[in-house]
Amino acid sequence: MELTVKKAHNLKGTIQVPGDKSISHRSIMFGALAESVTHVTGFLAADDCISTMHCFEALGVEIERLSETELKVHGVGLKGLTEPSVILDTGNSGTTTRILTGILAGQNVFAVMTGDASIRKRPMARVVEPLRLMGAQIWGRGGGTYVPLAINGAALKGITYDLPVASAQIKTCLLMAGLLAEGETILTEPSKSRDHTERMLELFGARLSIDGNRYTITGGQQLKAAQVDVPGDISSAAFFMVAALIAGDSSVIIENVGVNPTRTGVLDALDAMGAGISLSDVRDISNEPRATLGITGKTLYATTIQGDLIPRLIDEIPILAVAATQAHGTTTIRDASELRVKESDRIAALTQELLKMGADIEELEDGMIISGPTPLKGARVNSHGDHRIAMSLAVAGLVADGETNVEDSEAIAISYPEFERTLAALIDR
Repeated sequence: MELTVKKAHNLKGTIQVPGDKSISHRSIMFGALAESVTHVTGFLAADDCISTMHCFEALGVEIERLSETELKVHGVGLKGLTEPSVILDTGNSGTTTRILTGILAGQNVFAVMTGDASIRKRPMARVVEPLRLMGAQIWGRGGGTYVPLAINGAALKGITYDLPVASAQIKTCLLMAGLLAEGETILTEPSKSRDHTERMLELFGARLSIDGNRYTITGGQQLKAAQVDVPGDISSAAFFMVAALIAGDSSVIIENVGVNPTRTGVLDALDAMGAGISLSDVRDISNEPRATLGITGKTLYATTIQGDLIPRLIDEIPILAVAATQAHGTTTIRDASELRVKESDRIAALTQELLKMGADIEELEDGMIISGPTPLKGARVNSHGDHRIAMSLAVAGLVADGETNVEDSEAIAISYPEFERTLAALIDR
């Protein structure tokens, strides 16, 4: 598929973005391991989350689809998953692949798990190695470095472990394994990653001790079903924030966006660039804060994005790079080498494609240097099979002269199936 974008004079309107992807994944995972029935609203019915749903259905969990965005997950209890008769396919979802590995490691089942071509390249040793320290029996390509993985459920024991990188996927994998293990599991991460798992553990009645970046969980705690209302995904909203900031005299309101502090690094970065995004109607539902965002077109200025800010906006770096092409001065992004092992090598892919559009961008080993403001020109660009690259290039096309054609745009369905329709509704030609 190919998405065609033309220059937009401005964007106007009020929108809602789909449910948060991280929370949608976890709503199924926690609901499956809980006792009784968990009711989920605002669920993101995109490819990645559907992969999670299908995996848990294959593991014996009944999931009622009341509508596109509303589910009932019939929990089977902490160790109630049943052995699947098929290979579990996690599709393009790194979240599903890594967290499910931790869950399966402590179940009384044997399972084989694989994913698409992108997932088969992504590093799994970062979860497999600590799980083996807990007693997990896991085999896979490269000694367990890559999927497919074969997992034989075992009696796990808690460990004390320092995470090598700040990663919500690794942290969640090990916390879920710790919940299934005997004794205490103590984890420390180098800086704070997104905390949806910690919030959901509390929502489902589990006790988790948090001291800065140190987490302690005791195994054997039973989860209780909960009501999960999923807020809009700030990562999806970020594309329209940047679009409104750089595309002429724009004014866009985005309702019901999750503003969890571990995810609002993108707001901090844009604020440092002069965006001045307003928050209103701030409230907390299902232990997750959300708000209405107001964005108007602004002159942006360069900034530096690095250090502890990176885990709070890792998924938004591609669209922040697009913003940087239109900002005055030189923006530097560092400490983001994790982008090399996402759905694509996002540093290389974004640099390659934005250069086609005339951007002044230099690739670094752990980031990018981008100078602006630079007049962009329409070009034929490619998503590299990465949903965030595809949507970022589409936003760049809004300020480029001529026509921009984003090849392999079907990748957008991984997280935001309605992206093209929402964008078209905002364009004021």
